[in-house]
Amino acid sequence: MEPDEPRASDPLTLLVRQDLDPLSIAELEARVATLESEIARVRLKIERVINHKASADALFRR
Repeated sequence: MEPDEPRASDPLTLLVRQDLDPLSIAELEARVATLESEIARVRLKIERVINHKASADALFRR
């Protein structure tokens, strides 16, 4: 297995492979809302890391 390949037991891999057929519309909508919330949380984390790195870079360039 390549280092960049997702593992079969990886939670994201399991999530995207889950069969959606047995889920109701309400369950699917709840899943979408949860995933959208997680996307926003991850984007915020990325933004904070970028800002932190930029601050550190600026500090050490002085």
